[in-house]
Amino acid sequence: MTFSDDREPALRDTAIQTRRLTRYFGHRCAVDDVSFRVPRGSVFAFVGRNGGGKTTTIRMILGLLEPTRGSSTILGHDSAGLPPEVRARIGYMAEGHPVYGWMRVGQYAVFQRGFYHHWNQEIYAAVIDYFAINPRTRAAHLSHGQRAGLHLAMTLAIEPEVLMLDDPATGLDPAARRSLLEAMVYFTRDRERTIFFSTHLLDDVERVADYVAVMDYSVLRACCSVETFCERVRRLVARFPGDPPRELPPVPGLLRVTRAENELTLVVANLNGRTERDLEALGALSVDEQPIGLEDALIAYVGRSGEKTFLLNASRDAS
Repeated sequence: MTFSDDREPALRDTAIQTRRLTRYFGHRCAVDDVSFRVPRGSVFAFVGRNGGGKTTTIRMILGLLEPTRGSSTILGHDSAGLPPEVRARIGYMAEGHPVYGWMRVGQYAVFQRGFYHHWNQEIYAAVIDYFAINPRTRAAHLSHGQRAGLHLAMTLAIEPEVLMLDDPATGLDPAARRSLLEAMVYFTRDRERTIFFSTHLLDDVERVADYVAVMDYSVLRACCSVETFCERVRRLVARFPGDPPRELPPVPGLLRVTRAENELTLVVANLNGRTERDLEALGALSVDEQPIGLEDALIAYVGRSGEKTFLLNASRDAS
């Protein structure tokens, strides 16, 4: 089952686009037929379990990994042949924030700006200061949060149009994660700038994202605005006079069912009214819809329980 988001961007307003992007490693499919568009000036969250294909997709978009089939573009250019002047408009934070341990933080600025025509030292210094990093400190002695801050400083100092972040908050304590998110929000004050970030920390998505795409074992399961996702994933609580029935009729879009005494709680995608009627026919005294947060909806959506043969897909495959 698919649906479209009315806010799908026009081609001229698209920062990133993938068309049936696929990658195999031997016989294992890491990314399977993935198509989506990322609007310019948006914060786009790419979520899913570790090993679900997020990093492989990002590396193909950046032209760092050749797809088995399919294609992608970034800033209107084919990922397979990005010219240097286009790469200079793209900031990339790699997963794990690798560093040269012997290099001092201040030396990193000299090293990094040698690869770019444009470098804003004021931004670099401001981000380093924001993360409370001493420029004389060797990178090997930085905390996880400070290493993330160093990478963010190097990325933002080139003032990129697109910022690609691969699981940027992994391993960070809550304070460092909050600092990273605040810096991301500050970066997008210019609405022509775009952030694409992968994560499995779902509360980060609720704080900053405009759009969300869900990867589940190499398959794109959802791609839409955060608002649309929350509208389409609902939670129902059915109350029975005694123990709830052990077997349910087929529930289209069922994501998760939990039982507690005389209650059944169902999380359902694309609720259409039929489920409520079926539960009442099974003897439910009441069937109430309850609010569900984005984090709970996403966890239900990529969980093992329930039907997994449908997609919530807001992007149309390009011809």
